[in-house]
Amino acid sequence: MKIDVLDLSGAKVGSMDLDDAVFGAAVKEHLLWEVVKAQRASRRAGTHATRTQAHVAGGGKKPWRQKGTGRARQGSIRAAQWVGGGTVFGPHPRDYSYEPPKKVRKGALRAALSLRAQEKRLLVVKEFKLDQAKTRLVAAALKALGLEQALIVDGRENHDLSRAARNLKAVKFLPHEGLNVYDILRYQALVVTQPAARALNERLRPPRAAAAAGKGA
Repeated sequence: MKIDVLDLSGAKVGSMDLDDAVFGAAVKEHLLWEVVKAQRASRRAGTHATRTQAHVAGGGKKPWRQKGTGRARQGSIRAAQWVGGGTVFGPHPRDYSYEPPKKVRKGALRAALSLRAQEKRLLVVKEFKLDQAKTRLVAAALKALGLEQALIVDGRENHDLSRAARNLKAVKFLPHEGLNVYDILRYQALVVTQPAARALNERLRPPRAAAAAGKGA
C-alpha cells in the first residue's frame, strides 16, 4: 500500500510504500484481545495479601473444652468464623504476567497497525525533529496535523521528542522497538516517522512475505 508522507506542517512532501502484510493485514480482533489482556495482566502489581489463621496473633488456647458445655466445639478464637480470625482462601501475592507466543504478538501488532491504516488514522511524517525539547513545539506540530491525541513513534535516539512529549497528557512517545498493541489502541491516532515505518516494515514482515520480497529484489 502507498501512503502520503507529511512534514510537521501537515503538507505532503512525498509518499512511501508500506508492506500490505504489515499495514494492510486482516484485523484479527481475537489476537488484539489476547495480547492486550496479557499486557494488562503483566501490569498488575499482585501485592494483595490476606492473613490466614497462621498469620493472626493469639488463639493458641482452646477456648473451652470439647464436650459438655452445650456449645459447638472450637479449636481457636482465631479460626475463620470468629471476628478477628484468619481468612480462608483469600488472595496472596502472585505474579499475573504471562507471555503469548511470538507469532501471536507479531500478528496482533500487524492487526493493530492495519486497523489504524484502515481507519485513516495512521500518519507518516518525514521526520519529527525539534530545535529544542519544548512541549509547545510538539503541541504545535500535532495541531498542524489536525490531531488532539496521538501516539508518536520514532527512533529511541530522539531524546528531545521523548522529553517534550511526556508533558502532554494526550500524547505519548515510543521508540519503534517498544511499539505495542495496547498503546496503539489507547490513542486515537498513530504518528510514525518514515525511518520508524521502514523499521516496522522489516521487523513485522511475515517470513513468506520477506522471502517473496527477497526474490523480487
